[in-house]
Formats: sequence, structure tokens, C-alpha cells
Amino acid sequence: MASRLVVVQPNQAAFFHSSLSSDFNGCRLTHSVQFKRNVVQPKGALHVTASSAKKILIMGGTRFIGVFLSRLLVKEGHQVTLFTRGKAPIAQQLPGESEADFADFSSKILHLKGDRQDFDFVKSSLAAEGYDVVYDINGREAVEVEPILDALPKLEQYIYCSSAGVYLKSDLLPHCEADAVDPKSRHKGKLDTESLLQTRGVNWTALRPVYIYGPLNYNPVEEWFFHRLKAGRPIPIPGSGIQITSLGHVKDLADAFVNVLGNDAASGQVFNITGEKYVTFDGLARACAKAGGFPEPEIIHYNPKEYDFGKKKPFPFRDQHFFASIEKAKKELGWTPKFDLVEGLTDSYSLDFGKGTFRKAADFETDDIILGKTLATV
Repeated sequence: MASRLVVVQPNQAAFFHSSLSSDFNGCRLTHSVQFKRNVVQPKGALHVTASSAKKILIMGGTRFIGVFLSRLLVKEGHQVTLFTRGKAPIAQQLPGESEADFADFSSKILHLKGDRQDFDFVKSSLAAEGYDVVYDINGREAVEVEPILDALPKLEQYIYCSSAGVYLKSDLLPHCEADAVDPKSRHKGKLDTESLLQTRGVNWTALRPVYIYGPLNYNPVEEWFFHRLKAGRPIPIPGSGIQITSLGHVKDLADAFVNVLGNDAASGQVFNITGEKYVTFDGLARACAKAGGFPEPEIIHYNPKEYDFGKKKPFPFRDQHFFASIEKAKKELGWTPKFDLVEGLTDSYSLDFGKGTFRKAADFETDDIILGKTLATV
């Protein structure tokens, strides 16, 4: 089967922009909700000119991280192709994106339609096109990466989206890049991929996000809280609610992905990418309320061991302390997140959930189980 490149033409959608203010932990924020971009060029990073523009392949790119990353790469003058199965539109106007920017992106983005599990097609199509750089956003197993490397022996850089979920659970936090990893974690495939990239001798970089949030998030992170806040329901949180975690905005993650392109300091390295501050579960519920303009939420704590939820997941986070240090990325890449937590949640709410759009409908079944037993006990 021959490869097929398609130039996607723009469609029409409304532009959204809003100025908002919020107050959290005694600090008042006034900001404009929009697509942010870190324009600071770190030492060692690629400065894009006509001669240095790269032919870039993104594996995935139509759901969440990739849609923001592809925008930045196209704006910087690179030729960008998305490798997808073609089940979702390659270009759709983002919330907060102007008509002009969307039209420009749509006229430049390319599409290579295929299934990455079809290894023969991957090899033949990628070898025929040739790419300088691969961004692997949706890779889960090392076996999915081998045919890409085989097809592109002259590849300049392989940039991989890994996960902070690879770290071995520890009492010593935050997680740093040199910490022990868990070969039995559900992210074992990410670890195997990092090892494969290292052993194959390619110029590679892996980013390890913690929890990612922001507009278009298909994982029920902030959306889980927003559904309950909008419905005026209590927020059921396991344990004491003082479990500490960290979240990183998708636009900050996209900035980090662009930052490592052509950056000598990123070669053969892994970097944690998340927000600057850590937050408790209770604090996250209050931050979501601030972001959406809701009153102080009622929080109900419960012991998850006392309930049988079947296959239902009653809470979107792992019930433990889980957060990572970003000092390495700040020091070696010159990258820093641009969104603080409330500002980032406000960006997500205003450009997505607050407009009536969300990925999953509200489901309060486990909440009702918790609240029924908890209130009866009280």
C-alpha cells in the first residue's frame, strides 16, 4: 500500500476569547485566556530559518497534546505530517484560535493515513517519505517504535511522550529523573521504549508528564471536578484529601516538546514535565471551583476500602502522593511552565467545559454510593 499525503483545507468555527480574574490562596490573578507560547529560545535549541526547517512526523496528533504541539511546529516553519488512522479530522479549529491562524495551519498540515500496528506499511510509507524528526505522542510499546527506526536510518531526532507513571512508588518525593522505575507498572511499555531508543543509538529525548490537563483533555481530570461543581454536588475525595499531586497544562507540555527540538542539552535525556506547584486533592477541588467561578465546594471524605464499585472508577487520580520535580528541565532546557494551577484550570474551563463541551457525560453512580453510605453513617 502506497503512502498518501493529504493537505487538509480549513473549515469554519467561532473564535473565542475571554478576560477573566480569579482569586486563590490570597493571590488575585487577572489574565487573558488565550493560546500561550514561550518565545524564549534556550541555549542550544534550534533557531528556525528556511534552511533549518525540519520535515517532522507526529505519530498521533488529533486528540489532545498533538493538536497544540502541531500548531507550534507549523508556526515555527516546519513541515508537519500527522500519522493517524484518519478517524478524526486532521484539522479542527481550537478553542481560542483565530480564524486566520486556523486557516494558516489547515493549509500547511499534512496527513499520512495508516495504522501504526501495520508494521510493514509503517516501514514502507515512512521510508518513502523520509523524515528528519519524529514526535511519538501515542506510542505505548517498544515494538511499535522499531519499524519507525528501521524505516528512517538517517533520522536526526526521536522525541517520545513517556510518563511519570514509570517511577517506582517511593516515600521520598518528588520523583526525579534518576529515581528507580517500576518494571511492573502499567506504563512498562514506555520504559521499554526508552530502553530501545537508548540501545538503538538514536538521538532521542523522552518527556515524562505527571497528570496533564487543559482544553480538549480526553482524560477525566479537571472535567471530573467541573461536572460535580456545575451540578452543585459534593465532591467525594478518598482518604484525608491531603494527598499531594501535580498537574501540568497541555500548552506548557507542548512548549517543552518544541523546546527539545534540535536542543543538544536534550540528547539522550528524560525530563519530568508538570506544573511548578504541588496541590492536595482537596486543594484541587477548591482550585477547580475558583477557575469555574463556583462557590466553595462541599468535600466529602471516604474510605475506598469500605465500598464495592465494581469496575467503576470513583476518583480520577491514584490514591497516593504522586508528584515530580521539574528542576532538571528548568535548569538544562531553560523551560518553565507559563500557567499556574488556577490560571491553567481557568483556561481549560473557559475554553472548553464552560462553553458546554466535554469528552464524557457526567456519571454520578459511584458518588451516590459513597454519599448514600456516608450520609447514612453520619
